[in-house]
Amino acid sequence: MKVFDEAELKKFDGSAPGIPIYFAYNGKVYECTESPLFIDGMHFEHFAGTDLTDYMADAPHGDEVLEHLTVIGEYKK
Repeated sequence: MKVFDEAELKKFDGSAPGIPIYFAYNGKVYECTESPLFIDGMHFEHFAGTDLTDYMADAPHGDEVLEHLTVIGEYKK
């Protein structure tokens, strides 16, 4: 699996057509380019291409939503 750091992950923010949407959570990097919940690289007020671990506690859902996404790498701070 590919290892992503902050700079590498930031490249995958979905900000333009053809740029995939990735985010990190608990040390894993998830691909969610086709998700209708990420519009133009945003999921509500959260940006793709970042580590969203600290935001899950405030989410109206738990980790179970990640089961449908593909893990494509590891995230190292």
